[in-house]
Parts: sequence; C-alpha cells; structure tokens
Amino acid sequence: MPLHALGPVLALVALIILGASLNSNFLSYGNVTNVLARSAFIGIIAVGMTFVITAGGIDLSVGSMAAFVAGVMILAMNAMIPVLGVGVPLIVAGMGVALLAGIAAGLINGLLIAKVGIEAFIVTLGSMGIYRSLTTWLADGGTLSLNFEARGFYRPVYYDGILGIAWPIIVFALVAILGELAMRKTPFGRHCAALGANEQVAKYSAVKVDRVRMATYVLLGMLVGLATIMYVPRLGSASGSTGVLWELEAIAAVIIGGTVLKGGFGRVWGTVVGVLILSLIDNILNLASIVSPYLNGAIQGVIVILAVVLQREGKSAD
Repeated sequence: MPLHALGPVLALVALIILGASLNSNFLSYGNVTNVLARSAFIGIIAVGMTFVITAGGIDLSVGSMAAFVAGVMILAMNAMIPVLGVGVPLIVAGMGVALLAGIAAGLINGLLIAKVGIEAFIVTLGSMGIYRSLTTWLADGGTLSLNFEARGFYRPVYYDGILGIAWPIIVFALVAILGELAMRKTPFGRHCAALGANEQVAKYSAVKVDRVRMATYVLLGMLVGLATIMYVPRLGSASGSTGVLWELEAIAAVIIGGTVLKGGFGRVWGTVVGVLILSLIDNILNLASIVSPYLNGAIQGVIVILAVVLQREGKSAD
C-alpha cells in the first residue's frame, strides 16, 4: 500500500492508541459500538459524497436535506397512523417516504447542476438554505415529533441489531462494501473518475457526462434518505437544527480518506477510515476532556484544510 494511502490508516491506529491510553473505557464494547453507531449516519452520507466529489462535484446541502427528509418522514408517519396503525406497515411506509424524499431532493440538485448548468457550489448552497428553512417552517419554529407509540415501535431500528451489532453499523458496512465495489468494479465508478479528471476527455470517450453527474447526486440523496431512516428512531424528532454541520463532516471524511477534492480519484474504503477518524476525535474529546467538545467543528475544519494541503504536497512530490 502506498504511503499516501497508508496515512489515514496510520492516523486511525494512532488515535486508537491515544484514546486507549487516555481513558480505560475507550475500547470497551459499549463505547466502541456507540461510536460506530453514531458515525453510521455521516458514514452512509459520506459514501455518496465520495461519488459526487470523485465526479468533480460538491454538495453542501446534505445536512439540511437530512433535516427536511426527517421532518417529511415524521409528518407522513403521523398522518398514516389512523390508516395503517402502529406496526411494521407504518415503518415500511415511513422508510419509503424517506427514500423517495431523498431521491427527489438529490434529483433536483442533479438536474439544476447537470441540465441547467448551474455551479454545484451555488445550487447546493441555495438548497441548503431552502431545506433548512422548510424544515423550520414545517415545525413552526419548534420540533416535529413522531407519535409516542410509533417511536417506541421504531426504536429497535437504531438500538437493536444482530449478534450485538446495531442495525446502523450493519447498514453502514453494507453501504461501504457496495460503494467500494461500485467505485472499483463498475463502469459507473470509472465514469465518475473520468468525469472528475477531465470532463472533455470523458465526453470524447463516450461517457454520458450529464447522466453520470446527475446520478451521483441522486445516489447521494438516496443515501441521505437511508441515513435518515437510521437516525429518526434514535431521537424520534426533527427540527431546524437537525443535521447541522453534517455536510462538513461528510466532506471532511471523504477528503481525509484520500479522495481528491477536485475530482478524478476516489476511494470509498478511505472515506470509511475518514469517518472513523472524525468519530474517534469527537469521542476522545468527550472522554478525555483535553479540549472542549464545542471546538470539534473547528478541529474538523482544520483537518480538512490540512488534508487538502497534504494532497497538494503529494501531487507536487509526484
């Protein structure tokens, strides 16, 4: 494995050693599963973000989109209770609403970027504000809460699992595996890399540029919906503050993992390592009280900048 690829793995190992030395509970089963389960939301979204960035795009709206999808999902489930009752059909219907809402939101972003030709930064910056405002409006400035009985029935989707492994961890692992296979073994993954490396060359190589670019945003929207399905049973509510800074965390994980910010190269397994690095930093701050956990966003921002600088230095060395 090349040194530049080994860097994130070494950083992850160093964080594990640091955390274990600072707090004896760091490697306990409860703490490890808690860290993995809480990182699953960002991890699922970050896998989709890997394809978007590899194809030369960016999406700043995923946190706001998650809040909006969660709000729509909760309203839809509450409205369907008189018809479906509290049970499996209600949960399945709610999951369907979340996936469709995520796909629709991603499709809108993709159409504006690929077909209308507006810069991805502008489109997703605008939709970030739109989704956040719509969520606040739907909640009338407060919080949207899932029906109490429905919340109790839905809770196992986050808190239960198989063989002691929580469902969010299992779903994240499956998404990561499928994402890595898609990036490495399918034409879609190769087309994403070709598009991010050089759009004109990709066109001459018979890559359907607009379709591929739009597909990356639809995929990301679908994964935002999937992450929301895992997130809602944790708290059973959504508000205008749900998903704040998720876009920063997702982008940070992708860049830390070695995906090139300007596009052309991406690796999903690296994104998974990046997600774990960010989660462990947050966990160490909380357990060891070295630095205030309120500075976590600042630390993530510094890490993103350093990761981009290291990418640039690596290119210069090559």
